[in-house]
Amino acid sequence: MAAAEHDLPPDLEAIRQELEHVDEDLLKGFRRRVELSREVAGIKISSAFPFRDQLREEQLLTRVRTIAAELDLDPHQTERIFRLLIEMSIAAQQGYIRDLDKAPLRVAYQGVEGSFSHLTAQRQYAGRPGGVVLQGYELFREAAEGVLGGLHDIALLPIENSTAGSINETYDLLAEGGLVITAEVISQVAHCLLALPGTKIEELRLVLSHPQALRQCEQFFRDRSWLRAQPEFDTAGAAARVREGNDPTVGAIASEPAARVFGLEILAHGIQNQAGNFTRFVEVAREAAPCPPELPCKTSLLLATGNHPGDLGEVLRSFSRRGLNLTKLESRPIPATPWRYRFYLDIEGHVASVPVTEALEAIEPKTAELRILGCYPRAEVPGPPGGDGGGEPAEAGPGTGSTAPANS
Repeated sequence: MAAAEHDLPPDLEAIRQELEHVDEDLLKGFRRRVELSREVAGIKISSAFPFRDQLREEQLLTRVRTIAAELDLDPHQTERIFRLLIEMSIAAQQGYIRDLDKAPLRVAYQGVEGSFSHLTAQRQYAGRPGGVVLQGYELFREAAEGVLGGLHDIALLPIENSTAGSINETYDLLAEGGLVITAEVISQVAHCLLALPGTKIEELRLVLSHPQALRQCEQFFRDRSWLRAQPEFDTAGAAARVREGNDPTVGAIASEPAARVFGLEILAHGIQNQAGNFTRFVEVAREAAPCPPELPCKTSLLLATGNHPGDLGEVLRSFSRRGLNLTKLESRPIPATPWRYRFYLDIEGHVASVPVTEALEAIEPKTAELRILGCYPRAEVPGPPGGDGGGEPAEAGPGTGSTAPANS
């Protein structure tokens, strides 16, 4: 075998040495990538950026395949290598978090980077001592299940909009049990029409966005009959699809930051039906959080009345007699029980206050089901956003800070 080695071309050893140098450079590059990933993790948890964004990873892999093809490399094999590199980077970020003295708050939300839920979570939790790890999901249920399964400490979910009304999926998730409301956040939302750079609004035919955003912009569509609306799972996800599809006839309704994230042009600002367009989010966790009694508070209830006539009226009068202001009353059908409904109520007052405890005792005989969904500081409607066209949610008012503890 040794003799066979001596029969090889004389420049083989030089090539092998060069390969070893290339391998060493690759390993140094891998190490540098891991170091940068740990730095990224530190920035993300301090500024409340999503810890992992599948959409952005797919964009990276698309770019990798394109460059690989330009360099005459196998795009699919190159993608496999980079998928392993991404997992190595994620493992490095997770290791960074495990090494921290204080565990960051783990927050789930529905959407991708640039979505209104992401922007609201970022504003709400950025700068929190100990940091924050944000994780976006395609579905509301996935975010809620992440909390129930212990992957996240809390989820931030939209529950109603001042233009389009209630978001029923959040109410239904609360009804299933296991989650309590620990805080609320109110954000002012301004929608933008986004398209590929250089596109004119007259060229568009199809506009993508979340169903809630489309409902909030119905007047915009009525005034432009050539536009057809198509629902997507998320506003920023719709913007990503426009970028990836590269079709100048397709636009999206999303935030101003989403335009920057995905390299799109804003054709119109503030296209929602009402200038004062607000979305109320609730922070949900597995355990209730203490609500300081000196703060203006809300108590949220779920109840189902008995079959006796006037039960609901008696329930409402019980609150009125004690001077409790009812700020929300929502009905949802009870599954598998036709024409029977649960009611969701928000009242101003601390659950431990005398008026609230007396009211709960009074209504219990009139209910077939009564559950406290949470007691939390009341959020104030924010003032107008400043300066940048109103694309991002406005800062939430006082009393909306999270009191949920971070699990270690």
